[in-house]
Amino acid sequence: MKEEEEEEEILKILEGNARIADKEIARMVGLKEEEVKQIISELENRGVIRKYKAVINPEKAGIETVHALIDVKVGPERDTGYDPVAERIVRFPEVKSVRLISGEYDLSVLVGGNTMREVAYFVAEKISSLEQVRNTVTHFLLKTYKENGEIYEEEEKVKRLAVTL
Repeated sequence: MKEEEEEEEILKILEGNARIADKEIARMVGLKEEEVKQIISELENRGVIRKYKAVINPEKAGIETVHALIDVKVGPERDTGYDPVAERIVRFPEVKSVRLISGEYDLSVLVGGNTMREVAYFVAEKISSLEQVRNTVTHFLLKTYKENGEIYEEEEKVKRLAVTL
């Protein structure tokens, strides 16, 4: 296996389960444990692996948060485009992600807060008030079915057979 292929395979394994032991990864990809540790260390140092994170189902954890996707239309700046406004938006602690997108709007911003009112206030006061922002559309997230590759399905309900006499 080539070095790039080894890295890609290790990344896929870690993406599926960041808690898997180096020894187990080594067995899966046919390398020595020390080689796997070295590859992972290099990936971390290069910034390929940015963070290890648990995927939490907030509903089952009893966490009450509100998330919204905000589509943002921007007047791009000469020579720098969308980067300056995106770099300002990413600094707000309420912002979970910012992506440049194609289509009618330019940026897609995921934000979180404790209430719908708090999120709406954030959009009105912090995002819409930026000089380069021309328009916004806010979509409140009502239910998550799948996040980071994990399906949030309820346990199967027990189906009772009909009783006939």
